[in-house]
Amino acid sequence: MRVVAMIMAGGEGTRLSVLSEKRAKPSVPFAGKYRIIDFTLSNCVNSNIFDVAVLTQYRPHSLNDHIGIGKPWDLDRNRGGVRLLQPYQGRNDQSWYSGTADAILQNINYIREQRADLVLILSGDHIYKMDYRELIATHLAKNADLTVAVMHVSLEETDRFGIMTVNDDDQVVEFTEKPKARDKGTLASMGIYVFDAKRLVERLRETSSQYPNLDFGKHVIPTMIANDNVYAHPFSGYWVDVGTVQSYWETSMELLDPACTLDLFDAEWRIHTRSEERPPAKFGPQSKVEGSMICNGCVVRGTVEHSVLSPGVYVSPGAIVRDSIVMTDTWIGPGAVLDRVIVDKDVVIGANVQLGVGTENVPNRLQPDKLTTGISIVGKGAHIPAGISIGRNVVIASDCDEDQFNGDVASGESI
Repeated sequence: MRVVAMIMAGGEGTRLSVLSEKRAKPSVPFAGKYRIIDFTLSNCVNSNIFDVAVLTQYRPHSLNDHIGIGKPWDLDRNRGGVRLLQPYQGRNDQSWYSGTADAILQNINYIREQRADLVLILSGDHIYKMDYRELIATHLAKNADLTVAVMHVSLEETDRFGIMTVNDDDQVVEFTEKPKARDKGTLASMGIYVFDAKRLVERLRETSSQYPNLDFGKHVIPTMIANDNVYAHPFSGYWVDVGTVQSYWETSMELLDPACTLDLFDAEWRIHTRSEERPPAKFGPQSKVEGSMICNGCVVRGTVEHSVLSPGVYVSPGAIVRDSIVMTDTWIGPGAVLDRVIVDKDVVIGANVQLGVGTENVPNRLQPDKLTTGISIVGKGAHIPAGISIGRNVVIASDCDEDQFNGDVASGESI
């Protein structure tokens, strides 16, 4: 039984604001040294699936550099291993993927070349641990054409997911994509599917003639429910879609809770990543660290409270980092205070900067749908001049220079 995994990793991730401005959402850093896609890739190899295709599209360079030939995940193999698949322009071919299912349709040759019996379709932008062998066992036991991993969500969240209705045998009898009315139950699709390879190819070709922007949730799954054997596989473990600024921040803060069920140090289910060798973190005589995650290469001479620091972060004497996420090689100047902020890589924060102050109830003026809860974001490579105050729900663009600031930045503004 030959199983191939195809990971959807081309998402723009617009809801993550400037964090995905220069990179695809699956390559956004998470939990210090990891990238979001590390969790899906690690689930594959931990489930003994070593034929893995990663479908990229939006700003793939960071993702391509991170995955490389797949060595950190034991996917650098002569047979099988990881393959990066990008859209291309050919004679009579479409260039960009126009939907999730269209992305698979344009790479049907990969399925054929691998002589796949089963195709596992995965998302590269979720934080979770799952043994896909259990999903596959359900698929085979039910003699299914398609099996969908599902989990219960709160009633208030059902409009964010595809909601499944199943019978007593877990056969799917109805699928409603992001229902506005909360009357379809709480059993949500996780965007994790296992297909019979031949049936997948048949249905993709049939439905592509009817729908130009071919999508699994809108087109393929409803068609298969009406014509094929579609079953649900219940999942009760840890799973989070970190697709918004708020969920990204909340999930990162949850990791600092000793009761968090996502164990990053589980030797039996390792989360692998590409990481450069760095010396152990150093802590100065006046440093104070409480309830935080500090990665190798960090130098802490100030105070860090309930925060996540990626490799190479420097916290100067007198600086305070609180309830924040600070990414690789960021420099925080003396006396600076960071409160409930997300700071991308290679940022310089000048001395005595107050970042994250003032009222929380002023949404960002340019991104009112993304920043409303008081979290401010600093884009990659920005330089913030010394001594200024920056409010809440503020966005500082990537590569923003000191001369682009004109004094303090009020809550809800963007630079």
